Amino acid sequence: MSNSIFAFGFGIGTQNKEGDWLEVFYPAPILGAEKSTLDAILESTNYEGGNATIVLDESDLNRLHMSLLTAGNIEQAELASQLKASTQPVVLCVLATDEAPSNPAEVYLKLQLISHRNLAPHSTVLDGMFGLLINTAWTSEGPIDVRELAERQLAARMAGRTIEVFSVDKFPKMLNFVVPAGIRVGDAARIRLGAHLGEGTTVMHEGFVNFNAGTLGVSMVEGRISAGVVVGDGSDLGGGCSTMGTLSGGGNIVIGVGEKCLIGANAGIGIGLGDRCTVESGLYITAGSKVAVLDENNQLVSTVKARELSGQSDLLFRRNSETGAIECKTNKTAIALNDALHAN
Repeated sequence: MSNSIFAFGFGIGTQNKEGDWLEVFYPAPILGAEKSTLDAILESTNYEGGNATIVLDESDLNRLHMSLLTAGNIEQAELASQLKASTQPVVLCVLATDEAPSNPAEVYLKLQLISHRNLAPHSTVLDGMFGLLINTAWTSEGPIDVRELAERQLAARMAGRTIEVFSVDKFPKMLNFVVPAGIRVGDAARIRLGAHLGEGTTVMHEGFVNFNAGTLGVSMVEGRISAGVVVGDGSDLGGGCSTMGTLSGGGNIVIGVGEKCLIGANAGIGIGLGDRCTVESGLYITAGSKVAVLDENNQLVSTVKARELSGQSDLLFRRNSETGAIECKTNKTAIALNDALHAN
């Protein structure tokens, strides 16, 4: 067996009636582990190697506590001891290697590692995850399998309670699992678990960030960051703007936004932007859009499809107010965010 593992975590899980995992909360997931920690897990539980999800009982947690103390991993030892008081199932998820997940507990471990900023978007294998996650009602009484919701609602009403349903989705709100340091979020419902918010990022009330996507540094987000889209440090996504994702019906280009870019209000991109690019408010650029490339004197140099400009830096995209044509020229003004707004 290898002397190291990709990731592991102790979690508190919620199951449906059939025993399937609806969600698992990992208070302190770990990316990688020293050999001594791996040995402690091997010696104290039924873990036999490979990628595994194990339900731990009190005696397992007692053994783990002592073994982790001996290994010098004080933080995880204390967590193992604390979890003995849980009335919900306690889960140990070990990922020896970074492979496609095989159950929801593995998916939740990877999503939380991204939201904790231990992993960057696109840096872990998430293939097949949608087929593993269960459509869940996220309610005032915790997660409920949507197939069991009507029964639970009736039981609650008979007991004089009302179950409030906040959403029905395979993904929960990120902030119910992870609140990374140095961020501001206007509406928690608009940030899915698995989002990556860099320190200094502000997401206003109409901003949205999907899983395996997000910001790498200080950014203002008033628009939509679709699944897989990564935004560089110092960039500003204006109100109502959109970045095109590839999850459903889109192309196979993964959209990225570089550093110090500005996507104006109600604008959108279906191509990647390099650093210091600006897209005029209201302008939506798809990969097939015809773009007139202008020189410094606003003279036409060539006409290309926007995909040929994808990822290039120092570009200004605008629409000609007289002809309606999309134009591109050198961007001479890099934006600067207000430091006071992002001192979170």
